[in-house]
Amino acid sequence: MSHTGLQLQEQQDKRVAAVSKWAERRQFYGIAVVLLASLLWAVSSNMAQVLFARDHFTAGWLVSIRMLVSGILLLGVVSFAYGPTAVVSVWRVRKDALKLIVLSVIGLLGMQYSFYSSIAYGNSVVATLLQNLGPVFITVFVAVRARQAPNGWQIGAVGLAVVGTFLLVTGGHLHSLSVSRAAVVWGLVSGVTMAFYTLYPGGLLRQYGPATIVGWAMLIGGIALSCVAHPWQLAVKTTPEDWFLVACVIVLGTLLAYYLYIASLKYISPSETSLLASSEPLFITVVAVAFLHVHLSLASLVGGVFILSTVLILSLKRV
Repeated sequence: MSHTGLQLQEQQDKRVAAVSKWAERRQFYGIAVVLLASLLWAVSSNMAQVLFARDHFTAGWLVSIRMLVSGILLLGVVSFAYGPTAVVSVWRVRKDALKLIVLSVIGLLGMQYSFYSSIAYGNSVVATLLQNLGPVFITVFVAVRARQAPNGWQIGAVGLAVVGTFLLVTGGHLHSLSVSRAAVVWGLVSGVTMAFYTLYPGGLLRQYGPATIVGWAMLIGGIALSCVAHPWQLAVKTTPEDWFLVACVIVLGTLLAYYLYIASLKYISPSETSLLASSEPLFITVVAVAFLHVHLSLASLVGGVFILSTVLILSLKRV
């Protein structure tokens, strides 16, 4: 090879190495961002537990104020970034508007209220693990709708989830629950509504963008819950620390965590983002045990591992 040819080959190798290095950096950044989002969700969930257990806030009040403020701020961000037209465009198509209302009330409001109710009656660890049964409910629903039996991997994952749920909520004791019955019921409802929220929106997210749809869903769900929860009435005595925790639940656990989750999609694939986001229960468990002194029996911990394994199996099979 001539001297000129060697120089061209070296330049090509340098360009390939530079592209590869940049791709590695992008992937590392995407992984770091989605893990940070999961950590913020974990921290905010444990902050909510403090508000419920120590300060006697109600799930209805916290969810309504969280959804109202988050919805207004998210739609404000969309309007600032893309203009008012992007915010109101979904209401110009009647079918999409009706679908958005259903998504808001049954999907997002149902998921948020049931999840925080499970925390209020139990703790953040159990609530999060039960909500993470969502992929299991999705698997069962899709199989029923398609009238097709689940494959071996899916059957094994569902069986693992059933055993894991039993160990988690009973601590391995057949005739007793490790948390209240209400915490278990609300946790299972949050898993079902999470599955609905994942499957139902479909084209809405693709056509109008996640920020717009989630912003409206937050606002509509907050307004609907306000008819019952009355966020302008708070029956407990509050302190500045309480309002700091409420602000953290709204800003860290909703706006910032959501933004980071969406931002990670610029650097890694949606399947990778979804898989990494399943680390949230691990973060919640560590924070709850370390700072809130939540006690979990060995059987409950094993059950939690089984549920997380289920999520990983189903996620990896979709990658």
